[in-house]
Amino acid sequence: MLIENPEPGVTRRTVGRAEARRASRGWWDADADAYQAEHGGFLGDVQLRWCPEGLLESQAGLLGPVAGATVLELGCGAAAGARWLAAEGARVVGLDLSAGMLRHALDGAKASGVPVPLVQADALALPFADQAFDIVGTAFGAVPFVDDSAAAMREVYRVLRPGGRLLVLGPNIRYASRVYWDFFDHHLPLSDRSMAEGLELAGFRVEHVRPRFLPYTIKSRLPRWPILVRLYLRLPPLHRVFGKQMFLVAVRP
Repeated sequence: MLIENPEPGVTRRTVGRAEARRASRGWWDADADAYQAEHGGFLGDVQLRWCPEGLLESQAGLLGPVAGATVLELGCGAAAGARWLAAEGARVVGLDLSAGMLRHALDGAKASGVPVPLVQADALALPFADQAFDIVGTAFGAVPFVDDSAAAMREVYRVLRPGGRLLVLGPNIRYASRVYWDFFDHHLPLSDRSMAEGLELAGFRVEHVRPRFLPYTIKSRLPRWPILVRLYLRLPPLHRVFGKQMFLVAVRP
């Protein structure tokens, strides 16, 4: 029997990995132009900004020396960070699931004159040989968007050389629970504790955990002036009040 004017409703069903991957890729491909139009100027062409608050790697030095290192940027987007790493002397590869975002990465390479190798692939199946990289870095890339973060961690472990480091920065659900779900594409809530546990289960040695690092202001109207970021970093007591993002460093033994 057909029902006229059915009431709108919500259903729930299990989604497989392939469907989740298609949905995520389709969403980012459709949003790539709008995202770059909104954020491209802020992100720059050759600049590694760790987060929406504007923390620059050139100021923070979270990665340490990168010259001569083989680096994978996981979830590189338009690859401004990867180009900065290349300019600093790293052998870098930028990886992203979205062809739309990688198209902007190619445009950024042409505009800046700093080309980097780009790979379209899933973080759950990295198309690289074992022990290929010295450093893997990800900030707001890949981890919150995959359906199986444990598999992603195992893949990163596989492609890192012994002694290689994974650096992760992103929202900590313990402190950002009220705003984390403001984003349609956020898939998996993680805390510093669950992230550390997952890394250890994947075989990593967790070297550093900062549960409350930066604020989470991606949809805030608060100003993002560089001077405020520098001042914040110099005042650790503020981190315990305003910090909603976590920062972890894990090492492959």
